[in-house]
Amino acid sequence: MADGNAKSYRDLVVWKRAMELVSETYKLAKCLPKEETYVLSDQIRRAAISIPSNIAEGNGRASMREYSRFLSIARGSKYELETQLLICVDLCYLTEEQISKAMMLGEEVGRMLNVLITKLGE
Repeated sequence: MADGNAKSYRDLVVWKRAMELVSETYKLAKCLPKEETYVLSDQIRRAAISIPSNIAEGNGRASMREYSRFLSIARGSKYELETQLLICVDLCYLTEEQISKAMMLGEEVGRMLNVLITKLGE
């Protein structure tokens, strides 16, 4: 169900940026205190992983409606991740500077998801 000229979800720029966001998130998770290993660290990694995973899963679905639904789930996970990163800042686990790259990638992914969802007719 690839959009436009994309042959696979792996050709989608939004998926590629979401994968970059996963990598950045994993780097940040390593900076969290040990007591957060199974709580906040795990949660931010799961939210980050959910973004490209849902883009890929939606791309493999049979209908544009299903594809759009999975892109919406990816967008929700993006907001979840941003919120969790801001919680890390509020708890003084990370600084605004440390999360800035992830936040910028998240904003970029969000804009691309919005465009793709609109193109698919939702």
